[in-house]
Amino acid sequence: MTPPHSFIEPTNTEAILVIGRFEAGQGIPEAMRSDVRMLGALLGQVLREAGGDDLFADVERLRLATIQAYEDAGSDAFARAVAIAESFSISRADEVARAFTCYFHLVNLAEEHQRVRVLRERAGQPGRENAADTVATAYARLTTEVGEDEARRRLEGLRFHPVFTAHPTEARRRAVSSSIRRLSELLTQHDAASDGGAEEHRARRRMLEEIDTLWRTAPLRAQKPTPTDEVRTVMSVFDETLFTTVPHVYRRIDDALRGEESGASAPIVPAFVRIGSWVGGDRDGNPFVTASVTREASQIASDHVLRGLERAIDRIGRTLTLDAHGTPPSAEVTAIWERFAATNTAAASELATRSPDEPHRRVMLVLAHRIAATRRGDDDRFASPDELLADLRALQASLASAGARRHAFGGVQHLIWQVETYGFHLTELEVRQHSQVHAKALAELEGGGDLSAQTEEVLEVFRAIADIQRDRGLRAAGRYVVSFTQSASDLAAVHRLAKHALGDDAPVLDVVPLFETFADLQAAPGILAEAVTFPEFQSRLAETGGKLEVMLGYSDSSKDVGPVAANLALYEAQEKIALWAKESGIELTLFHGRGGALGRGGGPANSAILAQPPYSVDGRFKLTEQGEVIFARYGEPAIAMRHIDQVAAATLLASSPTVEERISEAARRFADIAATLDAASRERFFSLVKAEGFAPWFATVTPLEEIGLLALGSRPARRGLSVESLEDLRAIPWVFAWTQARINLAGWFGLGSALDAVGDEERLAEAYRDWPLLRTMIDNVAMSLAKTDERIARQYLELGDRDDLAELVLDELRLTREWVIRLTGGERLLENKPVLQRAVQLRTPYVDALSLLQLRALRALRTEASGSGSEDEQRRLLLLSVSGVAAGLQNTG
Repeated sequence: MTPPHSFIEPTNTEAILVIGRFEAGQGIPEAMRSDVRMLGALLGQVLREAGGDDLFADVERLRLATIQAYEDAGSDAFARAVAIAESFSISRADEVARAFTCYFHLVNLAEEHQRVRVLRERAGQPGRENAADTVATAYARLTTEVGEDEARRRLEGLRFHPVFTAHPTEARRRAVSSSIRRLSELLTQHDAASDGGAEEHRARRRMLEEIDTLWRTAPLRAQKPTPTDEVRTVMSVFDETLFTTVPHVYRRIDDALRGEESGASAPIVPAFVRIGSWVGGDRDGNPFVTASVTREASQIASDHVLRGLERAIDRIGRTLTLDAHGTPPSAEVTAIWERFAATNTAAASELATRSPDEPHRRVMLVLAHRIAATRRGDDDRFASPDELLADLRALQASLASAGARRHAFGGVQHLIWQVETYGFHLTELEVRQHSQVHAKALAELEGGGDLSAQTEEVLEVFRAIADIQRDRGLRAAGRYVVSFTQSASDLAAVHRLAKHALGDDAPVLDVVPLFETFADLQAAPGILAEAVTFPEFQSRLAETGGKLEVMLGYSDSSKDVGPVAANLALYEAQEKIALWAKESGIELTLFHGRGGALGRGGGPANSAILAQPPYSVDGRFKLTEQGEVIFARYGEPAIAMRHIDQVAAATLLASSPTVEERISEAARRFADIAATLDAASRERFFSLVKAEGFAPWFATVTPLEEIGLLALGSRPARRGLSVESLEDLRAIPWVFAWTQARINLAGWFGLGSALDAVGDEERLAEAYRDWPLLRTMIDNVAMSLAKTDERIARQYLELGDRDDLAELVLDELRLTREWVIRLTGGERLLENKPVLQRAVQLRTPYVDALSLLQLRALRALRTEASGSGSEDEQRRLLLLSVSGVAAGLQNTG
């Protein structure tokens, strides 16, 4: 039998036995095994056609050696794998790296396809999901705790607000992502085809063609994308998934809550999703994001949603062929038609001819006509989305009163949900700027001298916000995030600058402080208490009913004091801010600046929500989503629906009395453990990062410098030019570089020493069981550790010629792994999470192959001994391996 993950069919008994034993140990579902077997065989055929049998043989030699090394740590296979990687010519190493990268893309596709397959199998099967996993079951649990009326009130106030960012963490080119999406569609077609039939043959032939495209497409971007490129990339997620998927989420929840009544009467599920965006608005450290880019980003998003609404309204209008005698229109619907006909004689005549005696259809087509006019800026345009909503609700009421309730609360309701969710702006565009930029601009403005180009640009941003609000409403833009907020005056500066820019015509602004460092998190409650006394804040609080947003940075706090102390500091800051807001009568929304990687607050969002302090969620959850996370969570409709449902369920359940009491009680009970963990982890972390020469050593033992050469995003990788200090290093390359070196230090360093300092295993086991914060932290660390490899990590660390720092890292790695396994149970990492363990183990030997190729290139670059290739060729090999490792680990920054 052909092993399911071979590029080609092995030709010797040893290969068959080794690979077969490895694959059998991963517990792969048969359907997924079949998919990967087929995709691997097709890739093998492409490689054979492109590179001949010699390329296949080289790929297989390295693959077999890394599998043997993974399965039997005591064998000589690892040394053999190193030797094989070193033996390739530079051009062959390039080809092998690309082959393994293509393989990872195909495995990731097969795994995603399996997830969709499982989700579809579970659909409509009660009892197969946990109570916290869906909004419907979370609502049922909440009802038993607080009663029907209170549960309904909380459901009505539910809000999930992901904010898409352009932080450079997506290593794949858009062309590669598009090819993978086409392959996904072909795989679905293959599933639906009959065995051996013409459609199955056609699907396989087209997959072969698409895999050939994937192989021949340059995996690395030739140039960095512009901010506008990044806007258009994110727009593809809305066009392909979110615009139509989000209403289906609402409908599925309403179906689960109300059964057959859903779709026949007004839903109880609100439009609880809001999509934010920093793409084209986040200028902190990115000189390429200008006011003109912000204007263009808003225009592009508006154009996308208006085209989507026009198509959706036109589609439903064409099906609304209800005769006036059986379904008479209301006076309000008749008035909509008469107003349109009075000013658009020709268009009205054409619609009347197309829809004789079908008043609801005619009016729906009128709405499509006016949406098109809104997109073009014509006289017939809607003044605001509220005007469109009023017309849709009039249509809905008319249909319902005429007895066509299924139409009223079916397709028309979907349109209402879409307009409530997206308006005419699609994304709520947010601006972010550094507090020091504001301080410098104010100093120039109030100093009376000439203004620098930077200060002129700062003022122009406020004019751009005002223009966007005038054209698309307040929701389209208005949140202004101040990064590195260290005092209340940093927040007041925004209003002062807006006044300088536009005087009394300044835009409406919701100024959002971003607390990032450990010290800033501690100072946050005092800063907020002072800020809300400012007239501009008081006025806005009065207008919004006491709403205030506060952003918490996970990245820099983790780099500042280490992941353990940062997690504890974030919990404490949320607890204090939430309590202050509750006592002050403020409706608080905490905005979590989380990254995809564990060192930046990543990990499962729903479990993180259920570990938050009391009052800190209160039915509202907002977070950043970036890079590969956007496409992983929202790129496929079934997965997007599941993710939104899970996060919304956790958000609803987080403020239930039992959850809040459990969290409060655990925090009190394990306060002494928290104090020990904080102190010990911080001391261990500082012993590394504050060691003399650490920063240049870090840049030497990881591909930090080379990562900066990847054309990932428009934003620079560093705030400054030097790596002499970590302060100028952005959190993304800090995490990305450790990930590439197979150390993942940013996600776990210090936890082993912290747990060891507590020492009481029985009490720690109790804390792991009963304290959600610690459980989430340890589970996330287990994921991070599972992607490390000590043998490969040691080879990276040896590049730095600092045995003291290398051994410190490896000692902490071993100690942390030992403690995590003891607390989570079993003999290996992730034994309590078998699906995740399978995904990691499935990829590890293949990631090892790419890591060995990367090490070969890194050694050549560090020692200036280019071997068989030039410096440029070695650098290209390194960057190819970076892209491949990111695909294999499914994580960058």
